Amino acid sequence: MGDGDLGEDVSVLDVARAWLAQDPDDTTRDELSEVLTSATSGDPTALATLDERFAGRLQFGTAGLRAELGWGPLRMNRVVVSRAAAGLARFLIDTGRDRSVVIGYDGRVNSDVFARDSAEVMRGLGLDVTLLPSALPTPVLAFAVRHLGVGAGVMVTASHNPPRDNGYKVYLGGDDDGSQIVPPVDGAIADAIASVGPVSGLDRSTDYTVAGSELVDAYVAATAAIVPAPALPVDAQPSVVYTAMHGVGWETARAVFAAAGFAEPAVVPEQIEPDGAFPTVSFPNPEEPGAMDLATARGTEVGADLVIANDPDADRLALAIPDGSGSFRRLSGNEVGWLLGWRAASRAVDAGASGVLAASIVSSPALSRVAARYGLGYRDTLTGFKWVSRVPDLLFGYEEALGYLVDPEVVRDKDGISAALVLLDLATSLAAAGSSIAGQLEAFAAEFGAFASGQVATRVDDLARIGHIMAALRTSPPATLGPLTVLSTTDYASGVDGFPPSDILRYDLEGDARVIVRPSGTEPKVKVYIDTVASTPAEAQSLVDALADAIRPRVS
Repeated sequence: MGDGDLGEDVSVLDVARAWLAQDPDDTTRDELSEVLTSATSGDPTALATLDERFAGRLQFGTAGLRAELGWGPLRMNRVVVSRAAAGLARFLIDTGRDRSVVIGYDGRVNSDVFARDSAEVMRGLGLDVTLLPSALPTPVLAFAVRHLGVGAGVMVTASHNPPRDNGYKVYLGGDDDGSQIVPPVDGAIADAIASVGPVSGLDRSTDYTVAGSELVDAYVAATAAIVPAPALPVDAQPSVVYTAMHGVGWETARAVFAAAGFAEPAVVPEQIEPDGAFPTVSFPNPEEPGAMDLATARGTEVGADLVIANDPDADRLALAIPDGSGSFRRLSGNEVGWLLGWRAASRAVDAGASGVLAASIVSSPALSRVAARYGLGYRDTLTGFKWVSRVPDLLFGYEEALGYLVDPEVVRDKDGISAALVLLDLATSLAAAGSSIAGQLEAFAAEFGAFASGQVATRVDDLARIGHIMAALRTSPPATLGPLTVLSTTDYASGVDGFPPSDILRYDLEGDARVIVRPSGTEPKVKVYIDTVASTPAEAQSLVDALADAIRPRVS
């Protein structure tokens, strides 16, 4: 029935009773008990609910676990998390890795509870366990894995997912150097989790270490050190608005900005404190329409030059700048990536350093031009910072979904706080030279070409529809898209250029345009990524719009 403890010949009622018996959480136990009572009396709706909730397991993958809160093996709850903790601990023990782990958590509902459960279970299995002292950004946990030299790290977070979600993210130390897990490790951990019996039988211990403030202080100091002293005094620096989007970024970001010598930003008071209900946004993702409305309104109020948003666990960053008409324009993830990559390349060459710039395969190809211009290496990776962070000799890496890695020596994951700091440094240096972020975007287009990017996304109710869409594209690949001829089609299904087999289709078009189609890794969507380059931004954007109109019917 999907919970892994009972044979296939038992009824869903028996499976539900077994789950209820091991659930330590009053809320989920009461909710399941109510449904179970109704189902036992023959209520068909309750029986259908049990069948649905016990139809399988929440699958552990390279992103760990992520799902809506609730009872049963397909939701995030204390039983699922305790099993995951036990499985990860057994993986570390069985593979001879360092038997130590650091655990962090954000401000979402039950994140602290899940973190303590993990600490108790892992300590009960004999691991040395350090729990972070409070709800903190994901980059602090990623930093702690390397700083403490532990075998693994766990971050309880669902990042920018909907409010009712939570998740469980795993990093590895040792040779993995603090990066997120990749295959085949995810499968081995999943197997270890599957072998865990009822969590009521697990030994637990509260004899774990709670880290002190010195760990956060170390992250602040290491991050502040990645930029030089500001080019302008505090009272002459660009004006900034910051929002934490109801997440945990503010206190750490404020400390980093201050340690680096930057003025304290004005904040969005309605969003500055952690609140797992996310009351002012329906979807706490800075990319979502409307998510930054309060922040840009605050920017207008104070006359800000920059509006900066971290997502709820502060591993992503969004930036908005004045649009010249009294409002603000949010830069795309690619635009921010270009600027940060250009800065990284220039600074590296000025320092006589070498290295590699990297971006996920669906990010803009503009960064490769920057690398070529400065004589640096360049690497495309699969989507996800688990791949970007592992590029050898990495100087800077990014993905278009607002993720940036500006100092791989400090954190081996995307970090919205360090990226915000580097943007403050860039904006201040530009202001000292009489320019701005908008001016730097114009300079980038003049130097490397006018690039534009766009996306088309189709959300489906039936996941099988995604497979049908991808199959149809493979069966009948387009010869043209809009005004452009398709020069080549690359199917990554069998692995290409060192990439593992992936459900990705890439169309290279005339004029260095590109269209990539893939299923989303986190949502029931087919996503299309469109990139063009032209002599002017308007021309490049016009091509993006035409390509979007051409591909949309094929993925709908």
